[in-house]
Amino acid sequence: MSVLIYLIPLALFMGALGIGAFLWSLESGQYDDLEGASWRILGNEGDAPDEEQ
Repeated sequence: MSVLIYLIPLALFMGALGIGAFLWSLESGQYDDLEGASWRILGNEGDAPDEEQ
């Protein structure tokens, strides 16, 4: 049971760290363009093979 003295604060710290990382990602604009990647994969840019010289 004495291990809980270490594990409970560690779990709380890791949870707070995860919430902090999530809030940071919201503030830095990570979720601003949710459809951009799905449209970029359908584009034809860069599909042509490089010409050998």
